[in-house]
Amino acid sequence: MTSTTDFTIPARSTARPWVRWIIIAAIAVVLIVGPLILPEFANQTAARIGVFAVAVLGLNVVMGYAGQVSLGQIFFVGLGAYVTAYGVTQDWNIILVFALACILPGVVGLIVALAASRLGGLAIAMVTIALPIVGVPLAKRLSEFTGGSQGISARFSAAPEWTGLYNDQWQLYIVILITVIVFLLTRNLVHGKFGRALAIVKSNEAVAASMGISPYWYKVLAFTIASIIGGVAGFMYMVVVQYTSPETMSFAHSISLLAAMVIGGAGSIVGSLLGGAYYVLVPQWTNLINPSMTAFFQGIILLAILFLLPGGLASLPRAVRRLTKRSSGSGRPNGPAGAASAPSDPPSHPSPQEKRHNT
Repeated sequence: MTSTTDFTIPARSTARPWVRWIIIAAIAVVLIVGPLILPEFANQTAARIGVFAVAVLGLNVVMGYAGQVSLGQIFFVGLGAYVTAYGVTQDWNIILVFALACILPGVVGLIVALAASRLGGLAIAMVTIALPIVGVPLAKRLSEFTGGSQGISARFSAAPEWTGLYNDQWQLYIVILITVIVFLLTRNLVHGKFGRALAIVKSNEAVAASMGISPYWYKVLAFTIASIIGGVAGFMYMVVVQYTSPETMSFAHSISLLAAMVIGGAGSIVGSLLGGAYYVLVPQWTNLINPSMTAFFQGIILLAILFLLPGGLASLPRAVRRLTKRSSGSGRPNGPAGAASAPSDPPSHPSPQEKRHNT
């Protein structure tokens, strides 16, 4: 028995890294080759999924990992889009534009977090709700910077001639590059010391304070990081759509973003990607069925997933494994329960020879 276990453990430990690297290589091949072979509509759809996957990821940092209620993430997406559009129309360097699209939403998020993170429950929810509600009329009034109600367009993501790519292919490559970098950085962040501290703050703030972890400052940092990620999503939005208006940061989009996070999986990196796919694909599918009943179908899908998979689509593999374990355990005739209920053999009485031998 010992030799068997000693043999299988090294085999598993050497097999797992190979499987992981094969999966990573396969994903890399798909991301590199996919934009070249997919049609234009598919590339544009995939690019939109990347944009809103990053937006959902920012919301997941503040809600899924930090446990704060935030209903204003779409405001930072819209702010990043407006900063990008204004910088492009002013012929600023695109690297500077990208930096400002990250920094300005981060500064606004920090200011809001400093005031709101001491609040809890409905109070902080009301503060975040106010962001898109105030942002829409503010964008309409600041027409010199935002284009007013008509919005503002900025075309800066056309494919360079030396690439030999079409515009949709070039834009998708930009989105893939930024999305991969943001997801990897966020994954390292939430799986490191910062993420462990956030988990303690989320579960019990009193315990976190007793361990020297400041719940207030970690909430502020989580909200600020989510705002920066929202600004990155806004920059990517302008790469793909090349137009933004006050409608971009409306409260209805904020609720849809929240639903996408819940359906994808709160507190899950993979769930953020699934949430972005839901945000883009489900409205397209429901519009094909009946455009006037889009909201109804989306509500049905949301309720169904919440009842069947409370952890979101990211928890589907765990649910399948649990079901397979239960089915295999119930169908096994010689399991622990079967062994307990099996009739025991009658006690054997030693023979006279055995008694003499024992004595």
